[in-house]
Amino acid sequence: MLVELKNGETYNGHLVNCDNWMNINLREVICTSRDGDRFWKMPECYIRGSTIKYLRIPDEVIDMVKEDTMQKNRGQGSFRGRGGRGRGGQTGRGGFGGRGGGQRGGRGGSRGAGKQRTD
Repeated sequence: MLVELKNGETYNGHLVNCDNWMNINLREVICTSRDGDRFWKMPECYIRGSTIKYLRIPDEVIDMVKEDTMQKNRGQGSFRGRGGRGRGGQTGRGGFGGRGGGQRGGRGGSRGAGKQRTD
């Protein structure tokens, strides 16, 4: 895969690992300077996710991920996420979907808990 950084350098190598912050480990890497006139070959490198401008991933890899995702979805049945019915139905939060009871409007919650209204 090819990784271009915000500073213009490119790294081309085999993906070893990627985490939730898009930090990447590559092996058998060829680094190209921002001008494209210098090249370095490295056995491995680590790239911090916040420095990445874009990634170029081969179509074969994307197709493999699509197939894998479809196979996983078939095995799980209908997946709706957390919390029951989802959009349009009761959300498990008093029927209003927000915070608090929804009695008087506003941002809800339990402000003034223990005080009684006298009006």
